[in-house]
Amino acid sequence: MKYPEVRNYVGGQFVTGTHPLLDVYSPGDGSVIAKVPLSSAAEVNAAVVAAQAAFAGWSALPIKERVQVFYRYRTLLERDIESLTALITEENGKVSAEARAEILKSMELTEFACSLPQITAGEVLAVSRGVECRIERFPVGVVASITPFNFPNMVPNWTIPNAIALGNCMILKPSELVPLSSTRIAELLHEAGLPDGVLQIIHGGKDVVEAICDHPGIEAVSFVGSSKVAKIVYRRGTAALKRVLALGGAKNHLIVMPDADVEMTSSNVVASMTGCAGQRCMAASVMVAVSETDHIIERMVSEARKIVPGRNLGPVISAEARDRIERYITEAEQAGAKVLVDGRKTVVKGKEGGYYVGPTIIDHVTPNMRIAQEEVFGPVLAIVRTKDLDGALKVENASPYGNAASVFTESGGTARYVMEHASAGMIGVNVGVPVPREPFSFGGWNESRFGVGDITGRGSIEFWTKSKKMTTKWNREHGTNWMS
Repeated sequence: MKYPEVRNYVGGQFVTGTHPLLDVYSPGDGSVIAKVPLSSAAEVNAAVVAAQAAFAGWSALPIKERVQVFYRYRTLLERDIESLTALITEENGKVSAEARAEILKSMELTEFACSLPQITAGEVLAVSRGVECRIERFPVGVVASITPFNFPNMVPNWTIPNAIALGNCMILKPSELVPLSSTRIAELLHEAGLPDGVLQIIHGGKDVVEAICDHPGIEAVSFVGSSKVAKIVYRRGTAALKRVLALGGAKNHLIVMPDADVEMTSSNVVASMTGCAGQRCMAASVMVAVSETDHIIERMVSEARKIVPGRNLGPVISAEARDRIERYITEAEQAGAKVLVDGRKTVVKGKEGGYYVGPTIIDHVTPNMRIAQEEVFGPVLAIVRTKDLDGALKVENASPYGNAASVFTESGGTARYVMEHASAGMIGVNVGVPVPREPFSFGGWNESRFGVGDITGRGSIEFWTKSKKMTTKWNREHGTNWMS
C-alpha cells in the first residue's frame, strides 16, 4: 500500500485499535492505497470522553483567542496546497485543478471562521429605565460532523472551523472511502495549536453513524450525503433529542431559454455536469430546454466532446458507482431517449483499472424517466424539452429535491421570474454551479435538507451555538416596575 493504515484521532493522538480494516481504493487505477478501521460504538464513546474533557478549557477561551488557531491553520493550508491537492486526487479521483479548488475553498471557509469575533458580538439594549437586556452566544458542547466522499477536504471544513471557533469540541466521521484527507486536517490543526481533545476523528461505517446519533454526550450532528441516509440520521438524531442538520441529495435543473448566450451557456452547462465527474450536489443533472434551443444543444455536444477522461475529467468513486451510472444511461435509451454523447465503457490508457464514465448528454428525456427523477451523481446530463417557461418551472417544481436551480437567459424579467418561482434554496442566473460564497450560507430546500438553518456562513452560527438572554437592573432609584 502507498499509505500506512489509517488511524482514529482521539485526545490529540492517532490511536490503533483492534477493529476490522477496510481496503481504500484509488478510483484512478483501482489499486488499494490504504486500509481504514471500521470502528465501533466504543471508539465513539472514547472520543466523546476526550472531547468532554477538553470542552471546559476550550469554551472558556475568548473567541478572539480561539480563532488564532484558524489564522494559522489557513496559512498551513496554503503552505501545503500542493500535497493536499495530490492527496485528494489520489483518494477521490478529482483532476488536479478541481482538487486544488477544493483546498482554496477550505481556505475561504477558514477565513470566515476567523471573522466570527466581529460577526457574533452580543446585543445589548436599555429596555426600560435602569433595566438592560443583552444576548450572548455560547457553544453547544460536544458536536459531530458526518461527511461524504465527494469533497474529502472541503466538506469537513464546512463545519470544523465554525463549530470549533464558536467554542465546541467536535467529532468528525469522514467517509470510509476517502479517509486520508481528514488525517492531514488533524495534523495541520495540531500544528496550528489546536488543544488536544478539541477535534477527534473516528473512522468507520454505519455503526459509527448510529453511535453518533445515539450517544447522549453529543449535542448536535451535521450530516452531508444522500437524502435516504439524511432522513435516517435526522430521525434518529432528533429522536435522541439532538439538534440535527442533515443535507441530502439533489436533482438540479438548469433552465435554458432560447435567448441565452450560446457560448456562455454551452460551456457553463457542460462544466457544471462534468466538473468533479458530476459527483457534487450542485452539479447540473437536468437541463430543461425551453422552445427553440437546438443551436445551444449542438454547441453543448461540441463542448462535451472536448472533455477527455483521464485528462480533464476524473473517475467516479467506485466500480459500483460506474456501473450504476451506466445502467441509468442504458435504461433511458431503452425508454426512448436519445444519447447524443455516450460516456459508457470508457477506458483510459494506462489506467485500465480506473472507474471512468465519459461525459454523457441524453436528449428527449421525459420527466417520468428515472434518470430525470433520481440523483445519478455522475457526468450525465438529461435534457427535458418544454414549450414555455411555466412548463419548465413545472418540471423543476415537481422534483422532491430542492438544492439548486439555474436559468440561462438575457432577460432580467425572465431571470427574476425563475428566482421567485423555482423551488430550490440556491438559485443561479447564467451560473452553472450557483454555490454561495462566504459569508453567504450553503443550504437547499425540500428533500435536500432536513433541519433548520444552513451549514456554512452566517446561517451556521445559530446551529453551533445557543443564546443566553440576560436582564440586569442596578438603579434602585428607579423603583419597582413590571420586571421586578
